[in-house]
Amino acid sequence: MGDLTTDVLVIGGGTAGFGAAVAAARQGLAVTLLEAGNKVGGVMAFCPGMPWGAAYPCDTSIGGLMEELAGRLFAMTPARAEKRACTLENFGAEIVYDHDTAITTMFDMLEEAGVRVFLNAVAHDPVMADNAIAQVTFHDRHGLHRISPKMVIDCSGDGDLSARAGVPYTLGDDTGNMMGVTLSFMMENADWGRVFAANDPYFSDYAARGIAEGRLHEDLGQLYLMKGFHENTVFCNSVVIRGVDGTDASAVSRATQEGRRRALQMAAFLRDDIPGFEAAHMTMLGPTVGVRETRRLQAMYRVTGADLAAGRRFADGIVCCDNPIDDVMRDSDAMTHDAIVGAGSYYTIPFRSLVPEEIENLMFAGRIICADATAFASVRGMPQCMAMGQATGTAAAMAIRAGVTVQEVDHAALVAELQAQGVRGLGVENLWGQEA
Repeated sequence: MGDLTTDVLVIGGGTAGFGAAVAAARQGLAVTLLEAGNKVGGVMAFCPGMPWGAAYPCDTSIGGLMEELAGRLFAMTPARAEKRACTLENFGAEIVYDHDTAITTMFDMLEEAGVRVFLNAVAHDPVMADNAIAQVTFHDRHGLHRISPKMVIDCSGDGDLSARAGVPYTLGDDTGNMMGVTLSFMMENADWGRVFAANDPYFSDYAARGIAEGRLHEDLGQLYLMKGFHENTVFCNSVVIRGVDGTDASAVSRATQEGRRRALQMAAFLRDDIPGFEAAHMTMLGPTVGVRETRRLQAMYRVTGADLAAGRRFADGIVCCDNPIDDVMRDSDAMTHDAIVGAGSYYTIPFRSLVPEEIENLMFAGRIICADATAFASVRGMPQCMAMGQATGTAAAMAIRAGVTVQEVDHAALVAELQAQGVRGLGVENLWGQEA
């Protein structure tokens, strides 16, 4: 293939990488996206059927690319997505969708924007020139390649490239604990009317009996079962394996196999014990566990739980959110959904939390955001990650055109451009388009 060049190199094709690549390409830049797997989507690919939560803070769409993607699915005949109330405590409305149609639509949007996509392509080492990334090596089935970018946006989820470039980071919370990883699956041909008839949203009574009888793993004290997009399908997001270092490939592999065993055990339990599952069967078992938390990179600003609790709206805020503190088994079997802001309030995520302190042509987006443990448990939703990507892709174009470093991007101009792209709740306007 030889040496390649590009204006913007995006590492990782999850929701953040999708947002970054489409946004940058729509600004007229040459954009290359490297995705280590065989399709885009990130968590969507690892956990088929995972709803898009946090898309509607205060029951209003965050706008931007998230709204556009969902809108394309809403407008299909028949519709391939639906807005629904989340069954979990303190979460607002979310979007459920047909998995394969959503993934295909994301590929369509990348193609329409002119993004050059490499699948099964793993980025390796950055070659540094002073305080900038001059070149990145990556490999695919054809061998090792080199690409020279003007800007790099790391949306890889683990921040490997940024770490190798010298960006400081922390792993997990203050003591190094990371949230549990999850292997999800669907149950097809369930009877919704009977499955969800009882007033027990986490099926705790059934779970307690299964654990006591040794038919469910002890960490399955709450069963997270949600109606899937298609009638009588149930999304099962319950099988959490804790104590896994998501940056350790062998640990992820072991956790995935353990997850398969627990998922099969749980599917059998559902059929045998919970009314409505008698004729159901497992489908869409995730190809690997979904990893929630690994590295959090050091940036110009670290978002804190105190910022969120105060409903802080930053001058350089690039997306709004009211997600609860969704902490999953960091250091125990506890799972929390504690509200972080009061009803009718929200906070914004600052652009500075996506910009390293020193490297001049690198940004990052998604769950490698610079945030403390409390804030991270709220900001990590897929819609917010997509909007973070949209912001960094837009900022890349602004930096290239102005000939400035990412640290020097004009924040007011960035916010204004994102508002022009339909992102809501930024700057002096609140979510409803009124003066804040």
